[in-house]
Amino acid sequence: MIKTRPLTFPKNFVWGFAAAAPQIEGAAFTDGKGESVWDNFARQPGRVHNGDTLDVACEHYTRFDADFKLMRSLGAKHYRLSLAWPRIYPDGDGALNQKGLDFYQRLFDSMAKHELTPWVTMFHWDLPQSLETRFGGWRDRRTSDAFATYADTIVKAFGDRVKNWITLNEILCFTRLGYGNGQKAPGFKLPEQVVNQTYHTALLCHGHGVRAVREHGGKGARVGLTDNSATMVPLTETPDDIAAARAQFIHENARVLDPIYTGGYGPAYRKAVGKDAAKFEKNDFKLISLPTDFLGQNIYSGDFVRAGKGGKPEKLPFPASYPAADAAWLRHVPQALYWGPRHAAEIYGVKAIYITENGAGYNDVPPVNGECNDLHRLNLVRTYLAELRRATTDGVPVKGYFLWSFMDNYEWEDGYDRRFGVVYCDFKTQKRTPKFSAKWFTKVMAENRLV
Repeated sequence: MIKTRPLTFPKNFVWGFAAAAPQIEGAAFTDGKGESVWDNFARQPGRVHNGDTLDVACEHYTRFDADFKLMRSLGAKHYRLSLAWPRIYPDGDGALNQKGLDFYQRLFDSMAKHELTPWVTMFHWDLPQSLETRFGGWRDRRTSDAFATYADTIVKAFGDRVKNWITLNEILCFTRLGYGNGQKAPGFKLPEQVVNQTYHTALLCHGHGVRAVREHGGKGARVGLTDNSATMVPLTETPDDIAAARAQFIHENARVLDPIYTGGYGPAYRKAVGKDAAKFEKNDFKLISLPTDFLGQNIYSGDFVRAGKGGKPEKLPFPASYPAADAAWLRHVPQALYWGPRHAAEIYGVKAIYITENGAGYNDVPPVNGECNDLHRLNLVRTYLAELRRATTDGVPVKGYFLWSFMDNYEWEDGYDRRFGVVYCDFKTQKRTPKFSAKWFTKVMAENRLV
């Protein structure tokens, strides 16, 4: 007789949705908000698909209460969001915009009303343009001084209602992709030493974020980084390939994770960068390596690695026909949700890991008869969650999962065509329609298992 076993997750596993201020709020210049580097970048011809801007987005700035009502109706109890730095400090430093703080107080009031627990990201790519113009943004450590003031301000203001803090989102994307290849704001192609300096400034900001939570967060406050760790999957789950994947994970992630978890740049990294190393001061790493409570990982895809000659890691290219979402970079590698957390736990001794983003970007069609069929997204996420469940079963300390994203939004240089939401957003009418994936995920959260 066939006996099915429910694919359950651990007790008290955290389920939620995720989104970010610049991608959903709109109101880009309302109530004193300053210009961000993305507001500026989007207005440069050819930078963003269709010339789309962040000006309106999902109008979450005025619709947040209805959005939270919908989110709660879908069964969510946790929501990862970000605060817009230029909404609170329009120039990044200097004068505080009280209207910005007041907006987030109203937003947190609404979340409390709808019984949603906030997980707040301090910075999600929207650097105040003024800091870029005056200092060179992430190229200059004065940006970390400005961030320190910002972090102190928001933790003092909201620490009584926010207990889960994330310092930065995806350092790689606003450093290397912003200053190295110019793909993202501010859109520069600068020498490698400059790129390494932007990483170091970001790490200083992470340290200040941790310090601010320790000093002002109050009882029960927790803090960590969200990293889009390069995830290495062994081609075969044999000792040689696993060792190769582990070595490649260290090689590709040491720039960010070593300073945080080991207190400095490792010898292999220092040798690799040579004269292009970032300049730093004596006490920088004491700040950067302040103990954290968890690591957030944003994982959408991964790379396959095998042991080459002498066991040397060999990262394999993907065939042209390899399955991918409409976001071409998002290749279907569900094993990444097993190996990403496992590598972080085994290499760096991380005791609590949250998947702070995972999902799929497609060019979804509008709803038909009130239904939005996104079986491709549903199936992709389900295969990833099966691997995450395997991780928890094997003892990897994964404590929660946030689906990206609650609703379709501004997808950076892809504009509004690439949709990651489980709720369809008609950007002309602002009507929200839950997709098949939203209704499915509601059952996953309710039953704490794959359904």
